[in-house]
Amino acid sequence: MVRSVFWSILITGSFSLLLAQPGGGAPLVPLNPPPAPQANPITPAKTFLGKALFWDEQMSSTGTAACGTCHKPGAGGSDPRPLAAVAARANPGVDGIYGNEDDVIGSPGVPLHFDDGTYAWNQHFNLDPQVTGRKSPPALNAAYPPELFWDGRAGRQFLDPDTGAVILNNGGALENQVLGPPLSDAEMGHVNREWDDVVARIGASQPLALAESVPTALANWIGDRGYPALFQEAFGSSDITAARIAMAIATYERVLFTDQTPLDEALSGGEPLTELERQGMAVFVATNCDACHGGPLLADNRFHYIGLRPNDEDEGRFAETGDPEDLGAFRTASLRNIALRAPYFHNGRFDSLEEVVEFYDRGGDFDANNLANQIRPLNLDDNQKAALVAFMRRPLTDPRVAAGLAPFDPPTLYADSSRVPVIEGTGRAGSGNLEPRAIALEPPIAGNDSFTVAVTDGLGGASAVLVIDDRDPGVTADIPTSGTFAYREITLQGSGTGQGYGSVSLQIDGGRSPADGQFFGRWYVRDNGADGGVAVTPVFRFSVFRAASESWCGTDFDGDRTTSVLDLAFIVNDTRPCPVPCAGDIDASGAVDGADLTQAVSSWSGCP
Repeated sequence: MVRSVFWSILITGSFSLLLAQPGGGAPLVPLNPPPAPQANPITPAKTFLGKALFWDEQMSSTGTAACGTCHKPGAGGSDPRPLAAVAARANPGVDGIYGNEDDVIGSPGVPLHFDDGTYAWNQHFNLDPQVTGRKSPPALNAAYPPELFWDGRAGRQFLDPDTGAVILNNGGALENQVLGPPLSDAEMGHVNREWDDVVARIGASQPLALAESVPTALANWIGDRGYPALFQEAFGSSDITAARIAMAIATYERVLFTDQTPLDEALSGGEPLTELERQGMAVFVATNCDACHGGPLLADNRFHYIGLRPNDEDEGRFAETGDPEDLGAFRTASLRNIALRAPYFHNGRFDSLEEVVEFYDRGGDFDANNLANQIRPLNLDDNQKAALVAFMRRPLTDPRVAAGLAPFDPPTLYADSSRVPVIEGTGRAGSGNLEPRAIALEPPIAGNDSFTVAVTDGLGGASAVLVIDDRDPGVTADIPTSGTFAYREITLQGSGTGQGYGSVSLQIDGGRSPADGQFFGRWYVRDNGADGGVAVTPVFRFSVFRAASESWCGTDFDGDRTTSVLDLAFIVNDTRPCPVPCAGDIDASGAVDGADLTQAVSSWSGCP
């Protein structure tokens, strides 16, 4: 009876009764900033450093994946790529067979590869990027749960990865979750990667060198410094360690809390929700959605089996606890910014919020002894379903996140840029009428000592020649005898028609630049089943690029390549204290103030 009054209460726009009503869930209240562990306090320098590391694709062995690759703010802190290309997003699930109900819509990572840069064949993904077995959980508001990852394996106590010493007795889930992906040979690392390799790679890298563009405040803080100098400012010494990398990235993630949603404003007495949104909120509360998705985070931080798939298909939390009640249970995800985070659930099963509502309305799809008590048929009508979806869209979305405003302003990553080699056109088929396929993913940046190019789907055991030239080598009768950029011959691994594969890792001279123009590459596979005895891949083309910092213009906020009155207006309008980095804080002082305006005026000129 008590909960049945919510419909009429919320239609009137009153939230005071909502907060006072007893019921099955935690009350909906505004979100407060998360706490930081005493041994890892938030500072501007550490936040900037963590942001640089979070978005730096040089953390990966291939230069193609950063933490932010799978955790884009514009996607609510999750991965938008699974919605873009079906072929690139699927993991075949526990049965290893594509096209079945257990397939997972995960996140593409890196090709399986070794420490010398060469690629290894994977039975599910060939030489292409591997796809994770679960969808990326959101990195926004990740500072609140006491355990992280879908199964909670990143726990509260944080130990130094090198010494085993306790750094944080409690509150270290964020630090712990940083430690996994850089070493994973599916997500960011090569086979048997260790932290020594990550640390060495970071120490030798120019920060965010691969990014096409970098937010102004971050670019200004970095300046022309390398990572050792950045660690010096953030930690007091230039030592780069696994623990410090984790602590810096965790610090950045702690400022990614989304407390400026329309719901927060309405609950604080500001602009009310629309009538339809209030109706949706009434449905949300009346149907006990808030039992798991209540409170300020809109999540209970617990683990539940909800009947999404059979509970023994993916053990979930059970793998960590061994408790039968946790079989197939996963951590409740916050509903904040949920409209941006499709596809949904740990396996990416549903592409829309409408599908999610239908799933809950029918009471789940699978039963088990440990099915959560809240999972039952809801019997909502179409109007109630539409209202519930409306409540989850605008009211729960922080507009800063959707617009990419600080601190949710990402760099433009290499993998999202026009710098990625383009594969186009056709080649010549070989045995079995199969055309060999070139794979060129890695950054052709000047000075890259491991630019790997691969070929697959050729004749196993055959000889293959890679030719990269300043003109398309073409689908010729004979294999070209030279290439101005590279010329390599290898023997393909594998055996049989379409089973041949191989790769080479090239060094790009540090003196090269975009002025060298485009380069074009093809693989030529000797194959008697091909016309003329040579199968040929489609062409791939690329231009060598140089580090983003060489063209940074620290006071150009509107991107027009000049510092003008519009940029000064941006600073004036952004004047405020900045306990966390602000876009207009040019000198990284912790405030947007007159000093930033003075620096902008002194830079009144064109940008290179």
